[in-house]
Amino acid sequence: MVEPAAVASTSPLRPISTVPWCQILVVVVFRIGAGRIVLAGVEDLLTRSRSAATVAQWVEVHRLAVAGRESAIARRVGVRVARVWLRTSRFADVEALATATLTLGPDAGAFYHLGWAQSATGRPRPALNSYEQALRWYRAADDHANEAATLTSIGLAYNRLGDRRQALTYYEQALPILREVGDRAGEAVTLNNTGLAYDGLGEWRQALTYYEQALPIRREVGDRAGEAVTLNNIGGVYDGLGDRRQALGYFEQARPIAREVGDRAGEAVTLNNIGHVYAGFGEWRQALTYYGQALSTRREVGDRAGEAVTLNNIGHVYAGFGEWRQALTYYEQALSTRREVGDRAGEAVTLNNIASIRFQEGDLDGARDALREVLEVLRTVGDRGLEATVSFNMAVLLLRLERVADAIEYQRRAVALADETSHPSLDGMRAFLVELEQQGRDR
Repeated sequence: MVEPAAVASTSPLRPISTVPWCQILVVVVFRIGAGRIVLAGVEDLLTRSRSAATVAQWVEVHRLAVAGRESAIARRVGVRVARVWLRTSRFADVEALATATLTLGPDAGAFYHLGWAQSATGRPRPALNSYEQALRWYRAADDHANEAATLTSIGLAYNRLGDRRQALTYYEQALPILREVGDRAGEAVTLNNTGLAYDGLGEWRQALTYYEQALPIRREVGDRAGEAVTLNNIGGVYDGLGDRRQALGYFEQARPIAREVGDRAGEAVTLNNIGHVYAGFGEWRQALTYYGQALSTRREVGDRAGEAVTLNNIGHVYAGFGEWRQALTYYEQALSTRREVGDRAGEAVTLNNIASIRFQEGDLDGARDALREVLEVLRTVGDRGLEATVSFNMAVLLLRLERVADAIEYQRRAVALADETSHPSLDGMRAFLVELEQQGRDR
């Protein structure tokens, strides 16, 4: 997530380009009973194979079922259509479909799909409400497989809110249930998302352990979209560890698979991540090309959280060019969107980057205030890897303000956190601490 570089006392604050390696969840297949069919003319359609009936026909059946208050048909057909639309990132359509189904009364499947659409479009708090309703109904039905799927999705929503420890508690509940019912696809999803939580905490080696368990299972069950997700996430770990060539190799494996299966949201994630790698190489124009493609795709599919990520990263590119005002424009757009969707961890990243711009422009008090706010957020969400970077930034700023003792305190914290999380800039941070302590003795 950060640019590893030698640390010197004159270094500017480090901007952070955010890469949420996985922004999609491959749902566990629902096991919902058919119900009694009473709507005239649809009995044959409901028994056909998927290839025999078009999605347009299913949508019309759903509309008629809702209009005729035939809840069993609406629920069954709604699940079929939602599965197809979610695979191609039609989140707004899924939300409308699920909302229509719920006008006929509570339904676990509709609540689940509504939550997925809300989460995928950057609204994790409403998604949590929907998932919790789904969980209540699945438990009432003693449906353990879908209970586990919903626990995993609740974990993902907490991860998107930056609360990785809470996310892990839900994944730990889901995993034994999935293994008990023999749901290998669902097990792979939960292993992948557990890796994602550790990734967000900066514990990259632990994340890699989970991703490497998920990948062969996804290949075993033929989950091509899920395979792309996990390849993407493994690439993210290698980028976090500073091995950008290895990261790019994984991203380039993921991208054609996402395109092959029609996963527009997943393709946008990978485009964003490729841009991030090129930014790390200092190839700013190439990075901007990939970010521009990612941004237009994310807007197309309605992914507000992902849009904020890419706006932040475009700001990072303009900062690389030294175009501070243009960078600040993009950071401010990203910050507004992140606050709108409740992305606390992302908010911290963008506030850090705004502090970096203020530092460059000589507004040291403004930069210090922004960094204090960042550290408060990071301590709340538990992102120790990012806290290491921001503590380093605060030390650099305090040195500029000639507050060497305070700078040493922050840098010791940065080194301790970097050591705990295998931070790629650990050696540079240690060198800077030695330099600071020498300055402190010389005073």
